[in-house]
Amino acid sequence: MSSTNLSWVLAAEDPQRLASFYAALMERPQREGFSQSHCIVDLAGGGRLEIYRPSRQRPFPLRGRAMAPCLRLASSDVPLEDLQHRLSAWLALGASLIEPARQEAFGAEVWLADPEGNPVLVVQPFPSAST
Repeated sequence: MSSTNLSWVLAAEDPQRLASFYAALMERPQREGFSQSHCIVDLAGGGRLEIYRPSRQRPFPLRGRAMAPCLRLASSDVPLEDLQHRLSAWLALGASLIEPARQEAFGAEVWLADPEGNPVLVVQPFPSAST
């Protein structure tokens, strides 16, 4: 059985403020995610909206590409290694690499484009970072 789940990610200059807006708009609770620059709004029906501030070392996503589906894989003790291991299968399905897989404080992530060019974020957290 797969423990992969789908959420939506939204890049924001001020994640707390934007999460408060969406939480109030949808009348749903807001909670902290991996860090103070990552907030989660749990959606009715089991989905969630994850609002985050991108790293200051990377360019801010262009408007229109600031929201993307996020596939969160099961946690792993070696998340970067596990993501890189799966990458060739995703590329064989027609995905292309937007940004290489990289280690982050919460685990690892990779930005892909689906076969039609839409961005997709795949995240694999460390066991201690699962939210």
